[in-house]
Amino acid sequence: MTEHDYMLAWGLYAVAALGCLLVAFKLTGWMWRWLREPLCLIVAVLLLSPTIVDPVKESFAPAIAITALDMAFKVGNNAWRAVSDLAMYGMIAFVLYLVFVLIRWPLERRARERRAQREAAAQRQAKEEDEVRVETSLAAERKDRYRDDPPVAPARRPGPGTGRVEPRL
Repeated sequence: MTEHDYMLAWGLYAVAALGCLLVAFKLTGWMWRWLREPLCLIVAVLLLSPTIVDPVKESFAPAIAITALDMAFKVGNNAWRAVSDLAMYGMIAFVLYLVFVLIRWPLERRARERRAQREAAAQRQAKEEDEVRVETSLAAERKDRYRDDPPVAPARRPGPGTGRVEPRL
């Protein structure tokens, strides 16, 4: 196998593995997040972890494929090496995932608290707006009720200059 064929085979495998990973994401989309994420992580480790096949040529192959072929056809002795590589990559991936979860957890809690405060403030503001709207409508109703009455002239004080003025001829 030439170097070009080797790279072409790995490229085709990478595309197929990413397709399988996408299918795994779609299949687990309905699950609870704390179950879905570890399952997708397991699928990613199984699909994307390589193991060495020939130390002399430095040839690598997918660990899951080497394990399956060695177990099914009982050829070669690479199954234990592939299983140990899968276990090692799995442990590394889960440790990184736990670090990610420990960082994400307090951030999500704070975001949830801020969202609840915003919703409470929005409800308070909506309630105040409703009260203002009700008061405004009651004031307009009172104003409409007294609008039919004739206008009242301002009261005049008795005294000089407030009497009747007659024209002079």
